[in-house]
Amino acid sequence: MRRTVRRLALLAVPLLLGGCNLVVLNPAGDVAQRQGDLVMIATGLMLLIILPVMALTVLFAWRYRAAHRDAPYDPDWDHSTGLELVIWAAPLVIIICLGALTWAGTHLLDPYRPLARIAPDRPVPASVEPLEVNVVALDWKWLFILPEYGIASVNELAAPVDRPIRFRITATSVMNSFYIPALAGQIYAMPGMETTLNAVINRPGEFEGFSANYSGAGFSGMRFRFHGMTEQGFEGWVAQVRRAGETLGRTDFLALQRPSQNAPVRHFSAVDPDLFSAILNMCVEPGRMCQHDMMSIDARGGLGVAGIGSVRRLVRGGAADDGAERPAGSMVASICAIPTFPAARPERAAVSQMRLTGAGLRPPGLERSLPLAVSQLPPGPES
Repeated sequence: MRRTVRRLALLAVPLLLGGCNLVVLNPAGDVAQRQGDLVMIATGLMLLIILPVMALTVLFAWRYRAAHRDAPYDPDWDHSTGLELVIWAAPLVIIICLGALTWAGTHLLDPYRPLARIAPDRPVPASVEPLEVNVVALDWKWLFILPEYGIASVNELAAPVDRPIRFRITATSVMNSFYIPALAGQIYAMPGMETTLNAVINRPGEFEGFSANYSGAGFSGMRFRFHGMTEQGFEGWVAQVRRAGETLGRTDFLALQRPSQNAPVRHFSAVDPDLFSAILNMCVEPGRMCQHDMMSIDARGGLGVAGIGSVRRLVRGGAADDGAERPAGSMVASICAIPTFPAARPERAAVSQMRLTGAGLRPPGLERSLPLAVSQLPPGPES
């Protein structure tokens, strides 16, 4: 009875596997197809060693089993030049081939590299501009902004067939991973940073996209639909989004980014053109200093002690949709001009140290916040 059950189970395996959609090895995009080919070639090269080793393991176990009295017995054997050459030369050749293949594939399929072709023997036409898509990973949903059309959508994206797509990807809180298996490989989305992915879809269809990096309670529902469409179908989808009537400004985005699970598809017919730059530079909140301004100031020497007064607490906080408390943080609320110093500085005269000043805002009550009175500070260069 047990043997019959085992045989039936073995016969059922091909039937079960027949329903699997091996999208990674049968994708709809040229970049993903080349990545799948790379996986198959590397697997084949490794099987050149794995299969003979597995076969020889079974052969040796059978040939030199205890019950086989006719097997040769040579207890003094210790070396075979031919066997050593096979054992070391064959893996070495395969490792060299794998290294060359990986090196070439890594540069050829660099996600930051603009596409040179849309399919085998089909270079990108010189007149075709890539479709730019700004991607924002939220908790726990995806926001897609199409600046060329001035529209945006949540958990849904469409693109025309055979047109290169350039994704600019960032996040608002924790790190996520943007992944559409039918289109291209996964790439990370990180707050305050931008990653880029170039890809193309080669046939119409509806495909799944998701986050491949665990990011909290709503991670399992952080999925979206990607539609590959004809040019006419894509124009129809854009027209449908424009009929939504919702707008996406900075205030709307602050409400949208609140954590939510299994968020439905939403369309926005108008988007603030500077919204993605503000998200990337983490300055969507009114009055908050952007990262690029902060880095520019830091590159020119910073604000020093005089900038302490421009840091204030965020008003944001309270309970999220899942009931978890979100503590309020702090932010830099002022943007101050840094004076330009002359190339050759003249001889400096003695400067009074009665009050400490700086290049930024003058913090009120600075004297009371220091452990020593300002008048007790040792003399030093001008601040």
